[in-house]
Amino acid sequence: MPRPTRRRVFAVANQKGGVGKTTSTVNLAVALALHGNRVMVIDLDPQGNASTGLGVEHGAGTPSVYEALVEGMSLDEIATPVDGIPSLYCVPATIDLAGAEVELVNVVAREGRLEKSIATFSGELDYIFIDCPPSLGLLTVNALVAAEEVLIPIQCEYYALEGLGQLLRNIELIKAHLNARLRVSTILLTMYDKRTKLADQVEQEVRGHFSEIVLDAVVPRSVRVSEAPGYGQSIMTYDPGSRGAASYFEAAEEIALRGAKLSRRGKNQKGGN
Repeated sequence: MPRPTRRRVFAVANQKGGVGKTTSTVNLAVALALHGNRVMVIDLDPQGNASTGLGVEHGAGTPSVYEALVEGMSLDEIATPVDGIPSLYCVPATIDLAGAEVELVNVVAREGRLEKSIATFSGELDYIFIDCPPSLGLLTVNALVAAEEVLIPIQCEYYALEGLGQLLRNIELIKAHLNARLRVSTILLTMYDKRTKLADQVEQEVRGHFSEIVLDAVVPRSVRVSEAPGYGQSIMTYDPGSRGAASYFEAAEEIALRGAKLSRRGKNQKGGN
């Protein structure tokens, strides 16, 4: 997969729970790392599911993203290499993160704490994926201020677009006041069940609303994808021959190729000026 000409930072966000945010974060990160990219996953959900999915320790007392946000600790001290996946790092989340929003209330420039912490990381990275909690609170705001791109997983089920308007309005507010570079660049359809007419209807509706930013790759509903975190693995390593692994590989490849195309277009425009 082509590497981007500069680091791409994604906030993986959707305030609805159970839409495949963490699963998508973990599997896209692993797919990109296995194919030559330098990747970091920042687990910003107090449940720590992304840390679990990557097999990274995140028990109480483990240096985590909480220390970065509240105490200003450098990511160099926190980022943990993921076993068996070269060039993949994880910044784990512990249960301490549940209290971070309250502790940050009176902190100056509290919305930019994560962005500041990312800037301290000394290693070279091609991608950063920030796994957001299922809410629109201060943790998600920190992710949106730190990111340049938003990746929204949408499940192919009833109420798929419910609440999405609020997320998009929040993104526009953050773009207007805190991070002018932010844009929704990618939508990934998850939990697709080709046996149902509903899944097809949801897909058509999402593609009709968002057209070009919806990835062609669609992630199927899969027991194997659900099983993998229980073994501290991504589907890419747990069952690389499965439909779920193939779908996430295609999605990662599409993200990489689209980024390369945008980079070339940007260079050409600069050359033309």
